Order: sequence, then structure tokens, then C-alpha cells
Amino acid sequence: MLSMLLIARQRLVGLLVWCCLTTAVAASVGADEIGRIQPWPKNPRYWQYQGKPVLLLGGSKDDNLFQIPDLKEHLDAMRAAGGNYIRNTMSDRPDFGFEVYPFQRLPSGKYDLEQWNDEYWKRFENMLRLTAERQIIVQIEVWDRFDYSRENWEKHPYNPRNNVNYSGEQSGVAERYPDHPGANKQPFFFTTPAQRNNRVVFPHQERFVDKMLSYTLQYDHVLYCIDNETSGEEAWGAFWADHLRRRAAERDQKVCITEMWDAWDLKSAEHRRTLDHPERYDFVDVSQNNHNSGQKHWDNFQWVRDYVAKAPRPLNTVKTYGADGNKFGHTNRDGIERFWRHVIGGAASARFHRPDSGLGLSEPAVHCLQAARKLESLIPLWTVAPAQSLLHDRDANEAYLAAQPGAAYAVYFPNGGQVGLDLTDAQGAFDSRWINIETGDWGAKQSLRGGQVASLSPPGKGHWAAAVVRAGSK
Repeated sequence: MLSMLLIARQRLVGLLVWCCLTTAVAASVGADEIGRIQPWPKNPRYWQYQGKPVLLLGGSKDDNLFQIPDLKEHLDAMRAAGGNYIRNTMSDRPDFGFEVYPFQRLPSGKYDLEQWNDEYWKRFENMLRLTAERQIIVQIEVWDRFDYSRENWEKHPYNPRNNVNYSGEQSGVAERYPDHPGANKQPFFFTTPAQRNNRVVFPHQERFVDKMLSYTLQYDHVLYCIDNETSGEEAWGAFWADHLRRRAAERDQKVCITEMWDAWDLKSAEHRRTLDHPERYDFVDVSQNNHNSGQKHWDNFQWVRDYVAKAPRPLNTVKTYGADGNKFGHTNRDGIERFWRHVIGGAASARFHRPDSGLGLSEPAVHCLQAARKLESLIPLWTVAPAQSLLHDRDANEAYLAAQPGAAYAVYFPNGGQVGLDLTDAQGAFDSRWINIETGDWGAKQSLRGGQVASLSPPGKGHWAAAVVRAGSK
């Protein structure tokens, strides 16, 4: 009981601080601030960019996208499909051989953490420029725990045997960390002043982050996530979130920040570190919910949506898992369902994870993006909200609904079916337009009569979406 009271008190304090900060920000936003990516004031569950509400959708073939050699072509293909959102880890692990580290390698083969590798930062700056030109929002992950354990750590410049700046004894960092990074044994993630105050390694980390910011703070289309699915201490993420905000403020800028926790259960204590602190984390990334399926996947996301209702923020899903043949056993169907449940359920962003854990920018992903943009052209998703109570005779995972009752209804069917759409309080005629998610094409049109529970059934099996709007409104 005491712990529950402490959590409630912590959450209340966070909400009060958030309200004060929100009021101050609203009063201070000028014309030059309106263009940046930020929560949309009229519905802060969604993003605003260039002064207009925007739904962030995407899919790409790599995590550290700035490193790929065909970046321009990949961004063009994504944009053509309707994508406007990428994930970019600052990762440097040599998965494919074309990646480079951010530090200068000396003739001896060791790295100097005080000297930069210009090629790394040139690639990073190029990515920022190309995405800005295409109005593609970039969600950066500053630290990726998989870079600093097992075989990736063996080669990394921060490893004391690979640099000229410190020894293992001086740094307190070992040459091997063979365990999965989820074990959280790597002292690299305990260096900040509020943790172990490692004065040998931490200055190099801080210098790296400041170098990154010297590029990103020149742009208005960047979101920041501290880690990739971390299970680390709360103090680690909190320090870097405060550091990013402080550095931005020094340049009279504002940034939007989150943290990505490892727990698949969105109700866990880990996720409360973000949910209860809107004054620190401007949005919430719930990507790990994509390890869940079916009704549970929807219900967990809706729980978070309800939890933040008093201080609504964008809920992002930058990694949608699910593709045939991946190690988790998730299928293409899982990936498509998860993407669409989040889109209909009120997510501010949805992106397919890279292969083979996700669909990337494969043909099924492209068709999903095309279908989602067709739906958005008839029903802007920021104008509706989840409304499952308006679906009658529905089986579990049969259909999902977002609505502005009386005006617009966006429906997703994972695999055909038939449900009743409650229009009893909505008089008049309605038009429904079907969208074939598996092809990205428009489907049949249908007329519905209000004032009743109307039968709604897609043209066939498979993934379908429908936009039901007042007759003549579109």
C-alpha cells in the first residue's frame, strides 16, 4: 500500500510539473517554433510538423539508417509509399561491413576517443539533410545496448583494449561482456554523476552526445529516444534526457524526448518511469508492446492511452515486430495486425521494424503504408478516437474501430468477418469505402443508413480497412 501511495504521489508531482511546463511553453512559442516537430496543441496525442497535424508512418531496412550506402534511394522509396518516419540508432556495430565507428582509428589499429572519424559524422549529417528535404521525421536512439556487449563489444572503440585513452583498470570497464545486454552488467550504462560517477568514461560519452547535438539541433524534424529497449537504471535515462534538454535550451530550442524500456508489459514499473514523468519525457515509445498479439496487444496499448489521459502525449511505436521466418516466431500477419491495431488505436506513429524481425519496406509494408494514407485521406486519424463499444456482435480480434460518432468511423478487420456498427444516434446516410490492405488499393463502396446498427462486412478475407463517413462529406 505504501509503495502504491508513493507511486501515486510521484505521478501527481510529475503531472503538476508537466502542466506548468506546458503552460509556459504555449506562452513562449513563436513563429519560428511552430515549424518544429512537437505535440499538436489541439490533440496532443498526435504530432504537429510545419504547423500541421501529422501521422507518422514508416518502414525501413536497417536500424542505423544513416550508415547505409543507398540511403537516398531508400528514403525516396519510403516517401513514395507514404512513409514519413524513420528510426535512426546512433549504432556503429559492423553488421554488414559498411558501418564505421565515430572515432578516429590510428595507424596502430587502436582508436583515439578524442579524435572524430569524419566519415561517420558526414553520413549522419547527410541523413539529417536528406530527411529534412523530404519532410521525413527522424526518431534517434542515442544508445543501443547491443553495441556494448558480446561480440560487438569485442571490437568497439570504448573497449579499453581498443583505445589509447584508458585502461580497464583506469575505467572500471572490462574487455568482455558475454551476457545478453538485458542482464545489465555493462558499467558503460552506470557512468553518470548520479550513478557511479565514472570520470574516465563519462566525459567521452558526453562529448559524443554533444557532437551529435551539434548536428541535430540545426534541424526541426528530430525526435530523441535515449536508449534501445533498456533495462537499465532510471538515473541513466533521466540524466541524458535532462542533458539533451539543457543543451537545446542553451540554443533557445526545445526538443521532444522519450525512453524505450525493455518490458513487454506496458503496466510494468519500468514503463512508469516514462508514464509518470511527462515533465521529462514528452512522448512515450511503446514498441515493446509489439511482442504481444491479438486482443492483448490492443488492450495493453489502450491501457497506456487511458493512463496518460490527464496529460496526453504522443504514443509512438517505432518498432513493429512481425515477419515470416524471424527468430521470435512472429509472422507477416502479426506485423500487419500490430501496425493496424496501433494506427486505429490512436498511436501517433507506427513503423515496421527492419527485417527479419519486421517487414521493413517490403511489399506488404508498402501496401500497408499506401492503405493507411488512403484511410487518412478520408478520415484524419487525429479527428477520431478508439470506440470499440460501437461494434456489436464482435468476436475477439475480429474488428477494431476509431470514431467521431455521428461523423466518421475508421474500421480495421484483420481477417474478414462481420460486425454491427452502431449508428443509432447518427441519423442520415453514410458512405463506406473499403481499402484492401494487402494490395494497398481502393475497394468497393457501400451505402449505410443511420439510426440503426448497420451490418459491416469487408469484401473478402484478409486485412481490410473501411472509412465510413456521412454521405457527400468526401
